[in-house]
Amino acid sequence: MKLSVIIPCFNAADTIACQLDALAKQRWAEPWEVILADNGSKDKSVAVANSFVGKVPSLRILDASARKGAPYAMNLAASMARGEYLAICDADDEVAPGWVAAMGKALDSYECVASRFEFARLNPFLTPQSMIMKHPQTIGLVKLWYPPYAVFAGSCGLGVRKSLHVRLGGFDESFFVVYDADYCVRMQLAGARLTFAADALVHIRCRASAEASFSQLCSWGEYNALLYKRYRPVGLKEMHRWKSHARGWVDLVRSLPSCHKAGARLEWVKRLGWQVGILKGSLKHMVPPVPMP
Repeated sequence: MKLSVIIPCFNAADTIACQLDALAKQRWAEPWEVILADNGSKDKSVAVANSFVGKVPSLRILDASARKGAPYAMNLAASMARGEYLAICDADDEVAPGWVAAMGKALDSYECVASRFEFARLNPFLTPQSMIMKHPQTIGLVKLWYPPYAVFAGSCGLGVRKSLHVRLGGFDESFFVVYDADYCVRMQLAGARLTFAADALVHIRCRASAEASFSQLCSWGEYNALLYKRYRPVGLKEMHRWKSHARGWVDLVRSLPSCHKAGARLEWVKRLGWQVGILKGSLKHMVPPVPMP
C-alpha cells in the first residue's frame, strides 16, 4: 500500500458524502486506501460512510471514540494505516480531481507536503472582500506571526511520510485546535521540511453562521496562546502586546457602526471571537496576547 488517506470525523453526516464521493472519483496507478476515524459521532456519519464501502478504494471505518479530539482520531488511523504515506483530509471539505495522485507524487520527493486551498466552491456566502478569501494557503504556506515564526499548514490536506509521523510521535492530543501548527513546528525543529504542493487542491468549507464562526475563532485564539507559550524564547518580555491587544478592542468598538452589511457583520464577529479567545488563552496560560494575524 503506497498511500493512506485519513479522515477524522465527528458529526459530519451533512458533509461526509461530498468528501467520500470526491475520493471515489480519484484515480491513481499506485495502491491506496481510505481510513475514516469516527470520533464518537452522534448523527448518521457512520451510516453515510458505510454506504461508500465498495465505492471508495479500500475504505475502512474505525471507532475512534475512546478520546475526544481530531488528533486522537488521526493518530489512531495513522497507527492502523498500511500506506507508506499518509494524507489527511477533513470530513467537511472536498478534495479536487487528481488530489490523491498529486499528494502521492509530492510525497515521493518530500517528507511532508501541504495542499493548496480554495474557498469559493463550497462557500457561496463569502464575498471577494472576505478575509478568509485571502487565506495564505491559497498561494503558499502560512507563517506564524509570532515566535518561532515557522511555516505551517492546515491538517486538512496535509501529507506526511508515515516514518516521519512516527518519529514525531504523531499529533499532540492535548491540542483540540491548532494541533496542525504545533505538528508542523515540531516537524521543522526535527529537521524536516514542509513543502507546498500546488497541484494538490482542496476545496475548504467555512463556518456559515456568526455563532459557529465566533466559536471557531475563539478556540483558535485560545490555543494560539498555548502554542505561543510553548515555543516563545525563555525570558522574552513583550508587555507591549497587551497594549496592542487593547487597541484591538478599541478598533472593534469603533468599527461596530459599519457592520450593517451581512459580510461585514460576519468578519466583525470573527475578529471578536479572536479577541475573546486570545484574552482567555493569555490569562489561562499567563502569556502576553498574540496579535491578530
